[in-house]
Amino acid sequence: MNPPATAALASRRNLAVRTVRVGAPGRLHLGFLDPSGSLGRPFGSLGLVIDGFTTEVELTAAESDCMSGDTPTERAELERAGAFLRLLRQRSGRHAPLCLRLLQVLPSHAGFGSGTQLACAIGRAFDQWHGLGLSTATLAHWLGRGLRSGVGIAGFDAGGLLVDGGPGRDGLPAPLLSRVEFPRAWRIVLVQDPSHRGLSGGDEKKAIAVLPPLPRAGAADICHQVLMRILPAAASAEFAPFAEGINRMQELLGQHFGPAQGGAFTSPAVGRLMQWIADADRGGQPGPQAAIGQSSWGPTGFAILPSQAQADALVKAAHAAAQVDAGLQLRIVSGRNHAAVVRDVPSQPHAD
Repeated sequence: MNPPATAALASRRNLAVRTVRVGAPGRLHLGFLDPSGSLGRPFGSLGLVIDGFTTEVELTAAESDCMSGDTPTERAELERAGAFLRLLRQRSGRHAPLCLRLLQVLPSHAGFGSGTQLACAIGRAFDQWHGLGLSTATLAHWLGRGLRSGVGIAGFDAGGLLVDGGPGRDGLPAPLLSRVEFPRAWRIVLVQDPSHRGLSGGDEKKAIAVLPPLPRAGAADICHQVLMRILPAAASAEFAPFAEGINRMQELLGQHFGPAQGGAFTSPAVGRLMQWIADADRGGQPGPQAAIGQSSWGPTGFAILPSQAQADALVKAAHAAAQVDAGLQLRIVSGRNHAAVVRDVPSQPHAD
């Protein structure tokens, strides 16, 4: 066998055992700044990347294409994953057979950004595999993500508390305007209702289209809360003004989107628990007890607190007061201030 042929065979053997693995974090969509564009530019978003919820995918070489997922939840995402892979091939012109495995996925239509994180994870794995050197924003654009919010795309790259400026007329994902480190001591109590699903895709687009515009005064109030309360308070770890800003923002958005989702919260059970938290005794402490709201269209609700001890106490008190309806799932997580994890497992040549 001549040297070039030997080198080609070795390359194929190396490729056959190479693995690219990507873990993409979930995010909470804390609200739009101006969903109707009443101040001139539509949408704009505030979002928070979180630990504890991840989409993880693995890409390897194969003699023919294959896809797999171990759990029913993962297998339910295979069709969407396959569509993303086809789009990547069409856009890039790279058609080598690959095996895509979904190792873990975010709950879909629950407010964690499952579609965007799956797209970004597969896109980054594909890019890493082929050495394309594309930005996450470009990959997301290829895959039709970021049409309204860009915080999931920016969160994939950086983590943290994020503000985007809304998508532009060029159709590209919204630019990142601000990133603030989320205070490490703060915790988020997540309240999930698996029996409900938030709006997405065409249903989300229709719901937004039929709602009356958010008045300019409301959008201006939200922008003020974000710029002058939420971001500076997070940057300096001042919890009270942060919570006040989040609660006011969520109040305004709950009133605006309520007609499309049946109230301030998509899930009545989540809404009841959130109201109980809002009404709970502050124990003589100044300022709000928690920053409370719903991520995106829900059904996931959140209560942000200044410490692990206070988060633990809130969960314990809610159960003791019989405020947690059957079927609800409560979980305490941290904010995440770092990007998605991309690992390229080195090739190991096969023995002859």
